[in-house]
Amino acid sequence: MRLLGAVIAGGQSRRFGSDKAVAPVDGRPLAAHVIEGLEPQVEKLVMCGREWPGMTMLADRPENGQGPLGGICAALHHAQEQGFDAVLTAGCDTLPVPERLAGLLGYKTGVIKDQPLFGFWPASMASLLDQWLKDQPRRDMRGWIEQSGAHEVETDIAFSNLNTQDDYAQFKAQRGLRL
Repeated sequence: MRLLGAVIAGGQSRRFGSDKAVAPVDGRPLAAHVIEGLEPQVEKLVMCGREWPGMTMLADRPENGQGPLGGICAALHHAQEQGFDAVLTAGCDTLPVPERLAGLLGYKTGVIKDQPLFGFWPASMASLLDQWLKDQPRRDMRGWIEQSGAHEVETDIAFSNLNTQDDYAQFKAQRGLRL
């Protein structure tokens, strides 16, 4: 199975107050840790919604302002065009990236419960997501999960989703990392 990896990074980081993708974690940008965790699990890795050195950038589809779904939609279309079977997604702001994510999700449409940007999306869903984005006034992950029939997998992994400066400070304190 050909897997495309997609780091979803098109948000504006409003709650964080600055660009969280480049926030330092142990001397490296937060997104670099996500890239490092996802890259060995896929054939190719892309960055959705922003430029990143050394990576193919995909603009959100059908346009900016779609939230994470714009990045997922862009990745699904890129996957179809390039002959990939599915897309593994990860947000740029959540650690750790689960090892063997596709296997954890059963190689079928699904997400990690309470961390829906960790997902497995068959490339064949591109047109379904296009239509859903066109028809829905609220473009949230929860609605797309229900629409797509994605299953949710529970895990005992302790995730850190760094959405705010408080999340970031708590992460620093818990891990004793240089930030």
